[in-house]
Amino acid sequence: MPISAAQRAAALLTASAVLCLAGCSDDSGGDSATARPSGTGGLSALTEQRLAWDTCPPPSAAEGGGSAPTPLPGGTAWECAFLRTPLDWSQPEGETIELALIRARAEDGARRIGSLVFNFGGPGGSGVTALPGFAADYESLRSRYDLVSFDPRGVGRSEPVECATDEELDAYYALDFTPDDLAEERTLSDAQKKYAAGCERDAGPVLPHVGTENAARDMDLLRQVLGDDELHYFGISYGTELGGVYAHLFPERVGRAVFDAVVDPDAGVEEGALGQAKGFQLALDNFAQDCVDRGDECTLPGATVAEVEQGVTDLLDSLDEKPIAGIGSRKLTQTQATNGIAQALYSKEFWPYLEQGLEAADGGDGALLLALSDSMNGRNENGSYSNIQAANAAINCVDFKERYTLGQAKERLPQFREASPVFGDFMGWALSSCSQWPVPGTWDHPDVSAPGSAPILVVGNTGDPATPYEGARAMVQALGKGVGVELTYEGEGHGAYNSGSACVKKAVDGYLLDGRVPASGTVCKDG
Repeated sequence: MPISAAQRAAALLTASAVLCLAGCSDDSGGDSATARPSGTGGLSALTEQRLAWDTCPPPSAAEGGGSAPTPLPGGTAWECAFLRTPLDWSQPEGETIELALIRARAEDGARRIGSLVFNFGGPGGSGVTALPGFAADYESLRSRYDLVSFDPRGVGRSEPVECATDEELDAYYALDFTPDDLAEERTLSDAQKKYAAGCERDAGPVLPHVGTENAARDMDLLRQVLGDDELHYFGISYGTELGGVYAHLFPERVGRAVFDAVVDPDAGVEEGALGQAKGFQLALDNFAQDCVDRGDECTLPGATVAEVEQGVTDLLDSLDEKPIAGIGSRKLTQTQATNGIAQALYSKEFWPYLEQGLEAADGGDGALLLALSDSMNGRNENGSYSNIQAANAAINCVDFKERYTLGQAKERLPQFREASPVFGDFMGWALSSCSQWPVPGTWDHPDVSAPGSAPILVVGNTGDPATPYEGARAMVQALGKGVGVELTYEGEGHGAYNSGSACVKKAVDGYLLDGRVPASGTVCKDG
């Protein structure tokens, strides 16, 4: 597979898997030609700030680079601004930081409901770059909403956390993250320590304040500055956790809200990782079954699911012993191959790339799997990295209290291997990723109980690898009676609204645009 084809595949997959907030009209949110806000001030000064919407610049390196977003069909231009918010919400009168925003105005001003704020997940994904990338999927919602997204604190252009140079990240992501002996364990521990120290050195005073609760409070300030009485919200993946925390803090301010690809709010670090191991194994099982069902059309060896997956395991074992040619001077390692396989399982649309990548790697060409791994890690073709993984680590480590040492992670490997023969070691060892983090965590798991909130439509996908289906039901129960409304999609991939299901789209659009709440327990089938 030529490198250029591999890179194109990865670029498409990155747009599909991200993985993860426009203003209102002039008379409500207000526009001005002032410069970016900065400095300090009382909370009233923050709630009364006027956003200086202007032409969007090209994405920053931390946002992933690239070109400025082009106008939407019909000529609507994207507009960007900065929101000033407290660094520490426990001291709202103190130092402030700036959050990058983007919006596209509603098509029908006369029937405009307000702003619909998006978070596409991660944590660590840039909403400023994701919203234009996904705009076509949400165009029907722009009929009555300004579409708005933002880079949460620590992400993209919003005080980004960055932990290492591009060259250091190339070496870091090529490490063996599933050590086989004490020497490899020491190497991994040293690398984790160096990475955490780099995050602390770069982020400084911002690092303790990048957590989800602060981000939820930022969203409520955004709501006020946009001029909306209620927050209308669309959260995907981690965005469902952020939305749940917002609903808990401000239940009376929840407008029409949708959670898609739902994080289990009851799961701590270990339970969440174990659930993901099971979810990715299920997705791999489904991929292998599809290969078997296609017979000779599938280029992978094996007449049964077990035989197809044994080929994957054999490939990973061989890469543990000897990496193969990748892209340029970089080789494909076992860790990068596992990462690339997981990335391709985020969407059924990319199963063909996974099949091609596995076949090529078996023949000694690791370019496609390495490109897929690069897309997961936020690496561009020019060798620069976005800060998606650094922000992911920073937000998760400040959110969750648990700190697993490498030894404690090692003790838990048997249950992870039982959950997934392919991904178990990879996700079990990853429990130690916050072991040397320089700031403490906040909670065992988020509180999303939201008595008194308006209905929240919770959409679960039975084949979702990253946020397993069980999380949707747990979210419905945790939100509380009369709040969570469960919608099930029987399909594959991460998320349901963008899956192509007309049933899901009709239900979600019906609620967001017209206020029609579907019956809880509604099921939409794939195809």
